[in-house]
Amino acid sequence: MWTQYLTGFHTDRPGVTELVLGRALTPTGNAYDWLAAAVPARGRVLDVACGSAPLESALPGRTYLGVDIAATELAAARARGATVVRASVTALPVADASVDAVTCSMSLQVVTPLSAVLAQTRRVLVPGGFLVATVPDRGPLQARDAPVLAALLAALGRRLSYPNDEPLRRLPHLLAAAGLQPITDQRRRYAYPLRTSADADLFLDSLYLPELPPARYRAARTVLHNLARTRAVVPVPIRRVVATAAL
Repeated sequence: MWTQYLTGFHTDRPGVTELVLGRALTPTGNAYDWLAAAVPARGRVLDVACGSAPLESALPGRTYLGVDIAATELAAARARGATVVRASVTALPVADASVDAVTCSMSLQVVTPLSAVLAQTRRVLVPGGFLVATVPDRGPLQARDAPVLAALLAALGRRLSYPNDEPLRRLPHLLAAAGLQPITDQRRRYAYPLRTSADADLFLDSLYLPELPPARYRAARTVLHNLARTRAVVPVPIRRVVATAAL
């Protein structure tokens, strides 16, 4: 189900994740800035499940290559001048020990099997190279987030969930099994401002909601439109994991 859903999602909405995460901020920037801050200042970077390649511009001074399976996302990446190739994340098209860093922005929660993706990551990294990845998380949150999330989730009739929710709870173990040593595991709350109905529609369009009944989608849209009238903020909690390839 998920593979077919993701193919259709990214075919129909190329760049939507970049648009939302680019607007979800902390005082120090967005989640792409946070991910990029943990990447070595020089060297070869392989961006796995790169989407529209928003990280390319956040990584000056590196040799960048993006990999994704979605043709429309790759077209958007090429339009901005990024070097990208179409390939599966479980069969990365680069040689063993050939990149200094692997980045993975907001996709480890859906790429399967996760163990195979991590094994490929270790294969392509030079010894001592880095994996830097971000994924959605459930915290941290602020007290004011509770009514916003409660209203949205009630309208959707379910929590947001992903194929790798359970494996990500065991991520340090999976990293170690793949030959990757965890270094840091941190969480930050980003804030997506709702100011207009267009902001609300964009946020809803960015959510993975397979098999959501149309009535639920309309209800969530109404909730977000109402929140936009009050200039509310939707929290976007993100987890950043940094690991290194065993020497």
